[in-house]
Amino acid sequence: MAQISVSHPGLALSMDADAPGVDSPRLNSLIEEHLDFVWRSLRRLGVPQSATDDASQRVWLVLARRLPEITPGQERAFLFGTAMRVASDVRRRVAKRRELGGMEHMDFVDHSPTPLDLIARHQARHLLDQVLGELPQDLRAVFVLYELEEQTAAQIAALLDIPPGTVASRLRRARAEFEQAIKRFKARREGFK
Repeated sequence: MAQISVSHPGLALSMDADAPGVDSPRLNSLIEEHLDFVWRSLRRLGVPQSATDDASQRVWLVLARRLPEITPGQERAFLFGTAMRVASDVRRRVAKRRELGGMEHMDFVDHSPTPLDLIARHQARHLLDQVLGELPQDLRAVFVLYELEEQTAAQIAALLDIPPGTVASRLRRARAEFEQAIKRFKARREGFK
């Protein structure tokens, strides 16, 4: 029985290559091409850093199981849609654990010693995560794809299976809400000084 084994920073995927419909070369090619996109998407969709590797593996396992059903050229859209659902599940579980007292405070700070520029970058990412976390999921998805992944409106419409006008409308609303979230964050920070 042959196994597909992929080892990449943040992803250790092993599954039965003889399973019905598993296209090992196509799967490996997609992992190589889209691994970073999936990881970034999960983080930007609100998955805590400590859970991103596991969430990424879940996305890839779903892709591997459903690969025969996915039309070539539609894999990126499938991956993003799957990442959105996985991110939603992870955020729900994290919130439930907090409610039950299992997680007093989820900290995204990397505690290993790093140079000052890496600390500043990390803090900026944390701020971005907080601000993105205040956006509704439909607006966040369009904002992340357009502003951070640099996708065109047409590409986003295809990825999310929504009309281009809806993309434009959601992007406009997302930008306005993003700006308001930044203002609220600055006001809160000024209140603590």
